[in-house]
Amino acid sequence: MRFKFTRLKYSGLLLLLLLIGQSFSIVRAQTERKITGSLSDNQNRPIMGASVAVKGTTKVTVTGDAGAFSILAKTGDKLVFTFMGFETKEVTVGTSSTYKVTIEEASASLTDVVVVGYGKSSRKALTSSISTVKGDELNKGAISDVGQMLQGKVPGLNISRSGDPNRAAAIVLRGASTLREGAQSPLFVIDGVPGADISIIAPDDIASIDVLKDAAAAAIYGNRAANGVIMVTLKKGKSGQPQLTYSTYVGVENVSNQYKMMDADQLRSFLARTGQALTPANDKGANTNWQNEVQRSDAISYNHNIAMSGGSDKTTYNASLNYFDQKGIIKRSGLDRFIGRVGVEQKAINDKLKLGLTLTNSVSNSDLVPYRNTVLSQMLTYLPTAPVKNPDGSYFDNLTQTSYYNPVSMIDNATENLKYKNLLGSFTANLKLPFGFSYDVVASYQNFQTVYGAYYNSIYTSRYNNVRSTPDPPANPSTVSLVGKNGVAVRNAYQNTNKILETYLTWDRKFGDHSINAVIGYSYQKSVNGDGLQASSTNFPIDNVSYYNLSLGNPYGVSDFRVNYGGDTYQEVLLISDFARANYNYKNKYLLQASIRRDGSSVFGLNEQWGYFPSVGGAWNIDQEGFMKNQTFVTGLKIRGSYGIAGNSAGFSPLTTKLIFGANGQFYYNGVNENSLGAIQNENLDLRWEKTATTNIGLDFTIFKGKINGSFDWYNKLTKDLIYTYPVDPNIYPAGFLTANVGKMSNKGFEFALNSTPVATDNFSWTTGLNLAHNTNKIVSLSDSRFTVDNVLIVQPDGAGQTGSTVQILAVGQPIGTFYTFKYAGKNAAGVSQYYDAAGNIKTTGLLNKTDYYYAGSAQPKALLGWVNTFKYKDFDLNIFMRAVLGNKIMNITRADLFRPSTAQFTNIPVEVADESPADFNSYKYSSRFIEDGSYLRMDNATLGYTFRKGIPGVRSLRVYATGNNLFVITKYKGIDPEINQGGIAPGVDTNNFYPKTRTFLFGINVSFN
Repeated sequence: MRFKFTRLKYSGLLLLLLLIGQSFSIVRAQTERKITGSLSDNQNRPIMGASVAVKGTTKVTVTGDAGAFSILAKTGDKLVFTFMGFETKEVTVGTSSTYKVTIEEASASLTDVVVVGYGKSSRKALTSSISTVKGDELNKGAISDVGQMLQGKVPGLNISRSGDPNRAAAIVLRGASTLREGAQSPLFVIDGVPGADISIIAPDDIASIDVLKDAAAAAIYGNRAANGVIMVTLKKGKSGQPQLTYSTYVGVENVSNQYKMMDADQLRSFLARTGQALTPANDKGANTNWQNEVQRSDAISYNHNIAMSGGSDKTTYNASLNYFDQKGIIKRSGLDRFIGRVGVEQKAINDKLKLGLTLTNSVSNSDLVPYRNTVLSQMLTYLPTAPVKNPDGSYFDNLTQTSYYNPVSMIDNATENLKYKNLLGSFTANLKLPFGFSYDVVASYQNFQTVYGAYYNSIYTSRYNNVRSTPDPPANPSTVSLVGKNGVAVRNAYQNTNKILETYLTWDRKFGDHSINAVIGYSYQKSVNGDGLQASSTNFPIDNVSYYNLSLGNPYGVSDFRVNYGGDTYQEVLLISDFARANYNYKNKYLLQASIRRDGSSVFGLNEQWGYFPSVGGAWNIDQEGFMKNQTFVTGLKIRGSYGIAGNSAGFSPLTTKLIFGANGQFYYNGVNENSLGAIQNENLDLRWEKTATTNIGLDFTIFKGKINGSFDWYNKLTKDLIYTYPVDPNIYPAGFLTANVGKMSNKGFEFALNSTPVATDNFSWTTGLNLAHNTNKIVSLSDSRFTVDNVLIVQPDGAGQTGSTVQILAVGQPIGTFYTFKYAGKNAAGVSQYYDAAGNIKTTGLLNKTDYYYAGSAQPKALLGWVNTFKYKDFDLNIFMRAVLGNKIMNITRADLFRPSTAQFTNIPVEVADESPADFNSYKYSSRFIEDGSYLRMDNATLGYTFRKGIPGVRSLRVYATGNNLFVITKYKGIDPEINQGGIAPGVDTNNFYPKTRTFLFGINVSFN
């Protein structure tokens, strides 16, 4: 019986387990099943590579060929579809097991999320002026600078750049608001790290860029925000199947324009007609086009970028590697750069804590052109009758002429290289706390290292040891003596470090119809700049040594050579800040925002090291009112206004406020003149940062059910406490100059942006975007009761025969970039150029610098325009982007210096000078004659692409495209290109320093793998 009972017992247990297992299978079969379907856009084009997730679970998949997907889910689950550039969509699983899902492309509407300082906000909740550019909307091409990618994309952002791959773009937002060189650029914030260097950014890594334009948006960054703030958000990993992408392009660049200089036959004909003749030293029977000899016929550029990302709902990762190489159009110049980036985010404590770690490193190698601007000048003036080389292969030179150098020899006999490494590591932590609180910590470390080397070989030191250097304005030309023989080498290495710790507490709660978002935080930043050393040497045994081994030189064998140990570069800067911001939202109708930042900086005077930067703003979402509900024409309408104060401490040395002693004259002692020490800089305990107050009134609108959206902004910026160096009485002060806060500057203007989708069908769409900006800049004052300066004459090109002549002025009531020079009055009967004096009399001689000058226009543009059009037909896409700068003047110093018909036997002249008389001894005189209209319309970019969406094994999508950059420019300007530098205190001066712009054609591929 016991045996039977035992057998029965075990048989029963087995049957029970089978029944339980079967029941589980039945339940599972009833609750979870395979869900299949396809994903497409609103034009019925399949989307491959999109993420499909079951909300609240770890189940994730990716759409494949034809946008197909398959995933396990149960009735009631929500499927979440996400894809970059499209709106996220949720679909609830019902009784069906097959779904055809359509998602809409993301658009710049009032619902977009934008990045603001220490947080995010929906565009509908903004009270300030912020422009957003998505990563795929940035300018495309062989671009090494983030500024160039933004050209024409943001209203009010004036960006100018030459063709030099090693020169950063000049960026000015809503007009210049300082008189200090190098202090006009906006503050860059990269993934929450303020002041990060933009050379660490690979274009393919950019997700979006938000430009904070008014002080209410930027004041949260305090004393660094007067020029605006540019927030760069980089791509991050997303949960789901791993993503692997690769993109590449190769481009060919050609010079887009050259000066039309005389060839040998034209020059000989001109000289014969005017009774002149070449010297035997210059007439070697050649016909050399020196522009062609200095420039490459084709400059090749290419780029490779590989990226991977993925993860789970707890951990996400991303990594990318970018290589960029761009040959400059001037021979031996170029830039190549590696950028590596890796990031990981981890959730913990039931998703209450999110940790992030990102490491980015860029390594750049820049080949520079020694005495670049001198080479650019010589390639125009060197006679075409001279050869590049002598019959024996040595470089030709006519050393009997002063300031006359073979430009090819200058390039080939000198080397200048700059290597720089840029490391940025950041750690983030976000902790969700009870009652709507969250706590954030951002810690970052930046390390920027440079290694510079220059070598001027034995030919250079024997022939070009007194070079006329022509720096960029407002610096004046000078003769540089290259002391040494048998080669001169310079080598230096420096590093800058920046440690930042920012922590802030956020409270985000909703009480019925009331919403509050408040932030309070603390920031600590310590920077050490210029930590390094420099040395130089000369008298090398062979030129092959270059700058790599200074110890092989024998500088002591050259009696007048002195080792160059560099300047005073070491700086330590400490910045400590407290900040707070509060946002109030009532029924999504009425919005209020207020913020304040308290900054303390070690670079200013002991009495003025702390400052306060407040802001306030408000907005009214009119479309949320009841009286707007019964109409369909307007779907979004908001009026906003703000006022704020931001500061400017950019590019400021901590030694500027200190009393400094140095070499100061000589004294006679015991029969010998001895060097003396004395004060060379005055102390100013009251020096403080410049402050810019901005009032902004704006309107945002969306009409025709989202087909058209736009914005309009009017602003008024007033900068006080301008920092400038003033002459002072040496009987009262130890030194003759004092840096002080005195002046005021005003910028007023408006901005308009309009985006539209005029056509959207199943197979064809057309979207267009237009932006327009106008700004009026004016210097309000330069003096007060203690320091008086009526005006300051700047930019002294110092062309031959024009010593002391200046072409611009800083004057009260006038904008930066005002031209102030002689007024041209045509030519007299003898063909000599004549000018008006101060009394209105016409003269050819006897004119006085400054006394007889006239105001002659401004380099400030009256309007900036950007216009983009995107056409899509099935799998084809065409993007055309044009931009314009209107109403500005350019002083063409380069052209003026070439107008020398009377000396054409010594230096070449343009073809247009053939009509000039050699008797005109004023032909080259700086005057209104050479002030030209700088307006232009440029087709900046045209891209035609085709996307293969299926049929390639292992490939999710493949896009091929062809791009043309700088396809044409319409302008009246007679120089090489009208895009003359618009930054600094001397914009709009073309003074033998313009590196030619190029026209680029490139072919590229973007591929995403399964």
